[in-house]
Amino acid sequence: MKTDLTDTTSSKINKALVLGRRAIGTPAVGMVLTLVIVTDEENAYDALKAANEASREHPSRTLVVIKRVSRSPRDRAQARLDAEVRLGADASTGETVVLRLYGDVVDHAQSVVLPLLLPDAPVVVWWPVNAPTDPANDPLGALAQRRVTDTYAAEQPIQELAARADAYTPGDTDLSWTRITPWRSMLAAALDQVVCEVTSAEVAGEEFNPSVELLAMWLADRLKIPVRRSRSTGPGLTSVRMETDAGPIVLDRADGSLATLSIQGQPDRAVALKRRETAELIAEELRRLDPDDTYASALKFGLERLDEEAATTAPAPEPEAEPVVAAEEPAEARAEAPAAKPAGKKTAARKAAAK
Repeated sequence: MKTDLTDTTSSKINKALVLGRRAIGTPAVGMVLTLVIVTDEENAYDALKAANEASREHPSRTLVVIKRVSRSPRDRAQARLDAEVRLGADASTGETVVLRLYGDVVDHAQSVVLPLLLPDAPVVVWWPVNAPTDPANDPLGALAQRRVTDTYAAEQPIQELAARADAYTPGDTDLSWTRITPWRSMLAAALDQVVCEVTSAEVAGEEFNPSVELLAMWLADRLKIPVRRSRSTGPGLTSVRMETDAGPIVLDRADGSLATLSIQGQPDRAVALKRRETAELIAEELRRLDPDDTYASALKFGLERLDEEAATTAPAPEPEAEPVVAAEEPAEARAEAPAAKPAGKKTAARKAAAK
């Protein structure tokens, strides 16, 4: 069931939600949280599709905030709110309200969203693209217990990751961190099988991938070891190699779906480690609404510190051996050399006579 509201208000949207629930025969509200998606028109469809799939595990009221760009000064001066209310089969297991903001109301999105939040339910705000530098101080981010960003979608992912570390507030998280959850679980399980001490590690992945940096910082922070990053053709993360006193431990995924775990003294094992869709990532983030202390510790480890430690422990290149050129002996030495042999023979003769 879909209801279109043009030039509307938050109170009219709430009334449309109540009437829609009655029309489809579900007057009770069975949602467990409110998911606010802040995006643009280009990425709204994909984000909403991922949220609808995640709502099968977490029934929620999804509010999609789309800030429309006004082209002329006259349009910017006219504030307008259009809404599309979706219930029933059109909204999966929850409720969906698509909000399109025009004019001055774009700068006051929190005043539109606040009356639509579910009472006594947690709020999660997700920015698929164009996330603010400080999500906790954003007007919409201030309404939420959890704030989800995605540095992989940024124009400069590595610089964006450093900005996330500077502005971190408990409750912040990033989908680049969520993507490495299977990797962290598999590496932790591999270390549980071997009694060893890890001395160094290397993480390989495609260029400008923040998940590579986060996994390297997590290893360096938890194991207190130097970690290198190397470039590969991808897709995403491709391998992790840990050097231990009991032999190397290697987790290699070349095709993006099936990985191979190699441990010294054990047969190689195939591990399912496929790249997950956005819906699975969002569903994982909605399972826990408390601050992620492990993510905070890894993020605050710092890219600069990671680079410094890797550079400090880098093996120094061995100097090339210079060819040794024998110096020519002077002519006088060459002339005296044959005369030394008879002297040696006389000495040997004297020793024989003494015996």
